[in-house]
Amino acid sequence: MLGVVLSHGRRTLSRWIRVAGLSAQYRRCYATAAAVGHRTQRVATRLLLEVVKPLVAGASRVVLALDDTPTRRYGPEVQGAGVHHNPTPEPTGAPFVYGHVWVVLGLLVAHPLWGIIALPLLARLYIRKKDLGAIEPKSRPTFATKLELVVELVRWARGWLKLWDRALWVVADGAYAKAPVLKPLCALGVTVVSRLRKDAALWTVPEAPDPKRRGRPRIYGEHRVSLAKRAGQKRGWATGTFTLYGKAVEKRYKSFVATWRPAGGAIRVVLVDEPTGPVAFFCTDPHATVTDILVLVADRFSLETCFRDLKQVVGAGQQQVRGLASNVGCFHLCAWSLTMTEVWAWDQKAEALVAHRSASPWDDPNRRPSHADKRRTWQRELLAEEIRAVVGQHHDPEKNQNLAQRCLDLAA
Repeated sequence: MLGVVLSHGRRTLSRWIRVAGLSAQYRRCYATAAAVGHRTQRVATRLLLEVVKPLVAGASRVVLALDDTPTRRYGPEVQGAGVHHNPTPEPTGAPFVYGHVWVVLGLLVAHPLWGIIALPLLARLYIRKKDLGAIEPKSRPTFATKLELVVELVRWARGWLKLWDRALWVVADGAYAKAPVLKPLCALGVTVVSRLRKDAALWTVPEAPDPKRRGRPRIYGEHRVSLAKRAGQKRGWATGTFTLYGKAVEKRYKSFVATWRPAGGAIRVVLVDEPTGPVAFFCTDPHATVTDILVLVADRFSLETCFRDLKQVVGAGQQQVRGLASNVGCFHLCAWSLTMTEVWAWDQKAEALVAHRSASPWDDPNRRPSHADKRRTWQRELLAEEIRAVVGQHHDPEKNQNLAQRCLDLAA
């Protein structure tokens, strides 16, 4: 983990080993990376209960965010790699990317100064069914769709978070707003917030059942609800001010309750009038407020920011390992190092995290510390502790020389 945090440049697994000073034990380090890939749930549970839990001590509910992200890979015989849709095309405009796709579960925590921060806890590697044949039988996992992986991740989190005795909410991308996800999560008592398709087959809420009528009461109404017609009607619109993305904005919206078969019953629908056209969101709790839904939809963007930092700052996907377990282990080590960095910087003063900006007068001194700022400050603190440990003892020329060489190796 020290090598993961201190390394820079091309963050391969071999560089982690060199930075941590474990070159003489490199075989054990490679074995450890694979062992982590086999024990991700065990380590993630310890991280959740012993490191992350204090950050949500005062929250009335626990909010999880779900989405998938690709990491580009190169070279032959990389287990689990394949051709996937690229959600963020590069300047070349290529719609596909060769590499791994990770379904990530993140915990959303609210910092008193810096807003919502996503902390990745656990991930699952999605492998297309046609790519499983390239993996040797002893390492070949069972095929699972992204929707099944999402349910598996939430079921793991629910098993531990229910001990906290708080409501569990999940905010997900619109691609996961489908029956294979919504019905199992609702059965677990989890409230889901997501985007609603414009052509969603909504139905009205059924009337109160007649006590004299035999049989089960109706779940879905008799009349279809068209989002396009609801958005086109001039009546029913309201205006409210909501705190989204860290600032107060005014939104024009409609809110109503409808029934939807993928959710298994009634949902709260919110139509928002955007400059590009009406956008619909929903919550599986029909009693949820408009503020709850719109704020959580905006908070989910912090997971997208987390993916950017995970790949650009931490270097996820650069480790140059081929085995399936090693790839899973290295990705989780990157994700957990990001979470641990955010936890370490939680109580730090902003002035201490941006002290290095004095050498960059063109930088905005008032912007909030980025993850790169926090990581850089933590690196300086770790190196300072190591220097003080050597210099504070009796002056040993050999130890001083080794320390100077180590710092040079990290700098260049």
